[in-house]
Amino acid sequence: MTPPTSRTWARRGHTPVIRVRGRSQRRFSIAALTCYKPGERSRLIFRPKRHPDHKHSGRRSFTWTDYRDLLIAAHRQLGAPLVLIWDNLNVHLDARLRTFIDSCDWIVSFQLPPYAPDLNPVEGIWSLVRRAGQNNIAFTDPDHLMRALRRTLRATQYRSDVIDGCLAATGLTFTTPRPKAQ
Repeated sequence: MTPPTSRTWARRGHTPVIRVRGRSQRRFSIAALTCYKPGERSRLIFRPKRHPDHKHSGRRSFTWTDYRDLLIAAHRQLGAPLVLIWDNLNVHLDARLRTFIDSCDWIVSFQLPPYAPDLNPVEGIWSLVRRAGQNNIAFTDPDHLMRALRRTLRATQYRSDVIDGCLAATGLTFTTPRPKAQ
């Protein structure tokens, strides 16, 4: 668990070096959706996943079925159709997930251009999570890290102004021109 560091110090003229024991081994994944609807409170829906046997399982991230289940849960929770704007994470491009999305009449999906994290509101959420819940903390064990992540994400869920700010930072707006009926 390599802790993110927001501040450190060193003598003038010396580059600060932060040493962390051990190697960074990915044990957790978190998927999140920022949900916006004009006139309603913005929402954050997230699912953390712990990879217990990360050394032997081979898979250290969400699978396409995990994303499918997240989309189904979001649809049920929101009670509305979804307009999904994906980045180009490899699992988002998986043919099986694409087939699922295409088979659902309650999902409309758009792909962001490659290398465009500045257009993805969820990237703002990850930045906030790193700054608010992980900086300058040496986690004692994986459970400590997971508790801190959940606490920070739950606190963010109640801050619709923060979620709105993540959308505003992208420069995207709620309204898009609708195709004209022919």
